[in-house]
Amino acid sequence: MHTILFILAALLYIGSALLPSGQRAAISAATALGWLLHGGALWADMVQPGALRIGFAMVLSATLWISVAAYWLENRNLSLDGLRVLVLPCAALAVILPAAFPGALVPLEGKSSLFPWHVAIAILAYSTLTIAAFHAVLMALQESRLHAPAEAGRRDWLALAIDRLPALLTMEKLLFRLIGFGFGLLTLTVVSGIGFSEQLFGTPFKLDHKNAFTMLSWLLFGALLAGRLWRGWRGKTALRFTLTGFATLLLAYVGSRFVLEVVLHRSLA
Repeated sequence: MHTILFILAALLYIGSALLPSGQRAAISAATALGWLLHGGALWADMVQPGALRIGFAMVLSATLWISVAAYWLENRNLSLDGLRVLVLPCAALAVILPAAFPGALVPLEGKSSLFPWHVAIAILAYSTLTIAAFHAVLMALQESRLHAPAEAGRRDWLALAIDRLPALLTMEKLLFRLIGFGFGLLTLTVVSGIGFSEQLFGTPFKLDHKNAFTMLSWLLFGALLAGRLWRGWRGKTALRFTLTGFATLLLAYVGSRFVLEVVLHRSLA
């Protein structure tokens, strides 16, 4: 395990989260350096000769690694300082989890050459919908400040970060853009998992906890996009669907793997 690199990345993420918002150049540089250290250590640990290391901590760490990249890129175009104070502390925690919960090595022998691609697409889907969930939380906080005079008078660091967010309509457009992209990736994950289960995993498809929660999450995000298109869903309805779909997706792999690895002490892939 590349523990030192993970710890350095976590410290850089925390430092970036605590820097004053006016120091944009320092925040951007520290976040980028932490992201590079995080990615290098993650790659070295996950990708082994003839095998992949997979576990709930590895997947969660990879998900937050891509989420940090999404935040960093978005923040260059829009002022999303509120996203920084949510994403980076979560990434700092996720980056050190593999040191305590290394997961298991999954041999690639006997599996389809598409298996690593299936894993990569699934992680991209989780990451995109994770950053969408962070957006939904920010929008809920932003809306509460607009409708609560007492809250609007607060001037703490989080309130200041929320006040600097783009308008709610802009945030909402960005939210649905993320959900649409994440839903497309999740669709590829579900279709490949169902249609090519035996080639990918060496076993026929079965409706276990992971697959059931993944399909339920897919249905929730699909219903949200359909409701947005045909019924004009927005506001609190959109936020509820987003957070419920994300929570369901989190249970699909990370939650089930956490129970297997930490609670039941099983190392099956």
